[in-house]
Amino acid sequence: MTEVPSRRTPGTPCWASLMAQRVDRAQDFYGALFGWNFTPGPEQLGRYVLAELGGRRIAGLGEGAAEPHRPVVWTVMFAADDADQAAEQVRARGGTVGIGPLDAGDDGRMAIAVDPSGAVFGIWQGRRLPGADLTEAPGAAAWYELLTREPARVAAFYREVFGFGTEPAGDGSDRVLLTVGGRAVAGVRGGGRSLTRERGAHWMTYFEVADVDAVAARTTALGGEVLEPPHDVPDGRTAALADPEGAAFSVITTNPR
Repeated sequence: MTEVPSRRTPGTPCWASLMAQRVDRAQDFYGALFGWNFTPGPEQLGRYVLAELGGRRIAGLGEGAAEPHRPVVWTVMFAADDADQAAEQVRARGGTVGIGPLDAGDDGRMAIAVDPSGAVFGIWQGRRLPGADLTEAPGAAAWYELLTREPARVAAFYREVFGFGTEPAGDGSDRVLLTVGGRAVAGVRGGGRSLTRERGAHWMTYFEVADVDAVAARTTALGGEVLEPPHDVPDGRTAALADPEGAAFSVITTNPR
């Protein structure tokens, strides 16, 4: 379990946000799966709620109009001291900014962008809401990984925009680790068969759980889907899942360090 500081170092993944078609159904699913409670979020974001565990903020769930080509996805938000400046860096490095930058009341300032491989991500300049209050605890986000066909080139884009350090994972794969202050905070890897024409490059959010197999079984019982069954990885045990509206996410139980 990691309590996080009030200010996030630029580039740190600080928030996970889901844009659902029906936020009430998303609340029912994730509340039952992870034990989340919900409180109202910034009014400027429309129907948006903050997911909490024990009074500590974990993630956000919002509602957007159903559109034929708009997937329901989890979006990782990266911390920035200046969202407008970060958005300019995105444009200068070959990405695009689709939403914002705009204020989310007193909570912060945000933008939603797309990297050169087509993966969506967010920029968050925290004010009253600097980001999640808790990470790496059951029910909280623990890791973020980008799946793309061009891991080295796309990792360079994030390095140039946010100032990440980059280093090979050292496991013989094409995986690149993004580091902040020498600490790995996210990964970029080749997606292989995970990159369908419909899905394309995308960020995957991993939530820590106590029992991956039990959570995978509970996902199907709640109307979701198991995309990749539970399996062991060097860091622990993981599974890729989807909620009833098709938003993909992963769960992981990490080995003790």
